[in-house]
Amino acid sequence: MGLGLAGQAAGMFAVTNVDDIVILALFFGAAAGRRGAQARVVAGQYLGFAAILIVSIVGAFGVGLLPHAVIPYLGLLPLGLGIRAALRAWREHRGHGDEAPGAQASPKVLAVAAVTFANGGDNIGVYVPVFAVAGVGGLVVYTGVFLVLVAVLCVAGRFFATRPTIARVLSRWGHILLPLVLVTIGVLILIDGGAFGL
Repeated sequence: MGLGLAGQAAGMFAVTNVDDIVILALFFGAAAGRRGAQARVVAGQYLGFAAILIVSIVGAFGVGLLPHAVIPYLGLLPLGLGIRAALRAWREHRGHGDEAPGAQASPKVLAVAAVTFANGGDNIGVYVPVFAVAGVGGLVVYTGVFLVLVAVLCVAGRFFATRPTIARVLSRWGHILLPLVLVTIGVLILIDGGAFGL
């Protein structure tokens, strides 16, 4: 039964987090060549996912830390971070025309965590009902499997960011792609959740 539950947990994690690989690849691309930056991406991913787990577990026990109506507005986090990253890239381009096109700020732990948490708003909606019926033993299995698979997700994101072809694209266009992906994620979260009557 334990292995079956672990398999269910792995499947649920894969389905709800596959989109994080693109975001992680962009963050790892921005971290390339910066001391300690990759560790900050991993720490941010774990911090953001831990917040998703905590909210989901609390929700499963009926406390309802995040009301359902609030979840669509989590899209404001990646939207704001994307706009800020776009403005920074634009200022650097205007102020330093001879700077390498791939120049961008090193990822910060809290920024990665915020994007992970916001992008995982839909995960909470999936996890809460599953956790509510899983029992304490089931919660331990789900949590353990999820935390191991976050590491796998980080390895996959770093793998894609370090492939020569992808690395060249991220190096040249990462300062444009990251804000674009963040803004897109934010807008999609807002629209899918019906925020502001969208």
